[in-house]
Amino acid sequence: MRKNAHSSPVYKKGPIRDTRECMHGKALILKLFEIGAVRFGSFPLKNGSTSPIYIDLKLIFSHPKLFIALAEALHAQVKNSSFALVCGAPYTALPLATAISIQHAIPMVLLHKDKSEYQALEAHRPKQLCLVVEDVISSGQSVLQTIASLEREGLSVEHIGVLIDREQGGRKRLEGLGYQLHALFTISAIVEALLAEALIDPTTAATVLAFLKE
Repeated sequence: MRKNAHSSPVYKKGPIRDTRECMHGKALILKLFEIGAVRFGSFPLKNGSTSPIYIDLKLIFSHPKLFIALAEALHAQVKNSSFALVCGAPYTALPLATAISIQHAIPMVLLHKDKSEYQALEAHRPKQLCLVVEDVISSGQSVLQTIASLEREGLSVEHIGVLIDREQGGRKRLEGLGYQLHALFTISAIVEALLAEALIDPTTAATVLAFLKE
């Protein structure tokens, strides 16, 4: 139901300039932990429960080399997918989408909040494919709101790129609706990498993994 015919150009160009930090995979996870973007403890959630892990990706914007490395790694996850535009889910993902747009010369759609809805500010052709970028996905609700705004503007969405999948039902929900999720990391992968480096203890790792199954 998502597969709409289109004739939009697909942007798979290399970066305009090479500002990428040579960090990949595990090195990125370790750096996120180092700057405090991944923390462990007991954190209250909106539903009244607590989480043993907290992700705060706003901190990456104070670390430009890490930020660029994450944006480039995320682009590498989605570069073989078909899309002509890129849009960041408001608001934390906007800089990520901007970095991908600039580095790879992909036109960007900026959503503007008008009353209770978001509207696209840029001109575009109907049915153009737009990649949605998000920082963290839990239930997938915020991404679906972004997709709904883009679809109201006549755009089509098939692919979603996200830095971290919290593995709390978002992937299943989105894929059940016909969208394809490309996650750079999952919480499980982050926990396993930190445990392997003895940066967290086995009890902490087990607590987080058990939480994901709840």
